[in-house]
Amino acid sequence: MSVTNLADARRRRAAARGGAIASVNPATGLTLRTFEPLADPEIEARLERAAAAFRRHRRTPFAERGRAMTRAADILEGERETLAGVVTTEMGKPIGASIDEITKCARACRYYAEHAEALLGDEVIDTPGARTFVRYQPLGPVLAVMPWNFPFWQVFRFAAPALMAGNVALLKHASNVPQCALAIERVFHDAGFESGVFQTLLVTSEQVERILADERVVAATLTGSESAGAAVAARAGGKIKKTVLELGGSDPFIVMPSGDLERAAATAVKARVINNGQSCIAAKRFIVADEIYDAFEFRFVRGMHALRVGDPMEASTEVGPLVGAEALDALDAQVQRSVATGARVLTGGRRVAGGGFYYEPTVLADVPPEAPAYWDELFGPVATLLRARDVDEAIHLANDTPFGLGASVWTTDAEERARFIDEIEAGLVFVNGMVASDPRLPFGGVKHSGYGRELGVYGLREFVNIKTVWIADAPHGGEPTRGSTE
Repeated sequence: MSVTNLADARRRRAAARGGAIASVNPATGLTLRTFEPLADPEIEARLERAAAAFRRHRRTPFAERGRAMTRAADILEGERETLAGVVTTEMGKPIGASIDEITKCARACRYYAEHAEALLGDEVIDTPGARTFVRYQPLGPVLAVMPWNFPFWQVFRFAAPALMAGNVALLKHASNVPQCALAIERVFHDAGFESGVFQTLLVTSEQVERILADERVVAATLTGSESAGAAVAARAGGKIKKTVLELGGSDPFIVMPSGDLERAAATAVKARVINNGQSCIAAKRFIVADEIYDAFEFRFVRGMHALRVGDPMEASTEVGPLVGAEALDALDAQVQRSVATGARVLTGGRRVAGGGFYYEPTVLADVPPEAPAYWDELFGPVATLLRARDVDEAIHLANDTPFGLGASVWTTDAEERARFIDEIEAGLVFVNGMVASDPRLPFGGVKHSGYGRELGVYGLREFVNIKTVWIADAPHGGEPTRGSTE
């Protein structure tokens, strides 16, 4: 090992132990930059700043919040190539996908800038003898513990609705994307949100517990692993603080004989390798009706084998590296253990030789129930093919997982469609299309995929006090309504 690589390895180990926060380029394995975690006095100052900012921000008119959020969208769009470059060099997704991610963040900012006031307006309820209505009011500083795989989108899909609702945000981002975290803070600052409304905290996982316990932090949201979600939920629950958790999935992609086979197979490839296969809502288990299994397998394997793996900064690249060495080791171990239990490799199944953290696009078939590829979430470009005799077995296989985030089903049969919608245990079911998030639609899961919702009106109302107001013997038409301020 060279002196440079040895130093990089030491820095990564220090980061894993809770020391320096490191930005490592997954395409090369080289450290780009390191950051020291915030000291306790600086954390205290940031928490106090957040509390003070909330007292002011909650009273700002929706129009003022909307103007700042619209400016954030303008900044994102104006700097999309630069910001996308930061994303790609820190976590490895193809540059085109990074540009799309920045664009999507801008779209979410505009959606909530335009619609938050109406979606949070007072709701009048007809009750005889009284005027009653529901008012939505912000809670306060919310801690967001966010992952590296969509380092901008995961943050903006929380922050845009939370800030428009009048809350303020504290971001604890994944330790391998610190430059993305600082860039997001700068976007909100340059957009005109006052100091303290959105703050990035470069802290270790150990420091999160103390931050979450602080009485000035009123709630938390986390996207990440089951273990991380359970830990944050337990700590927050001990302090009676609300949490929203999105914890991943092992999404089924079901293809029935009535579905469009060509479109389904082509979409399946994209659905498996989106974000280099490192997406909670990427399709992972492909459940195909026996009648069309062989035809689908041929098309799907051909498509996976033809994918261009390479430098994520090149526009022609379709699959870039995994995020890091540990992710690569874990994925390869899952594949090898699955093969040892009887799974067959139809394409791929190996690391890519050379520098960086690359894995071949892989398809596994004949996967037994005891294999990791059957039960675990495979976070990388590895697909599991499963046969189903009929609709009943397809639904059983789809639900035979601890997760319940998204599901894609391909059928034109109305009865099949109704059964899939009603019986699949998931927070999202997409029919004849790939599962995706959209600012207008609620996003979240059930079972071990978490609870609560992001996006849409439901995401906007997660971090608010749903206050019931009852006024006796008041004249009709005289109920107070929210004006331009909270």
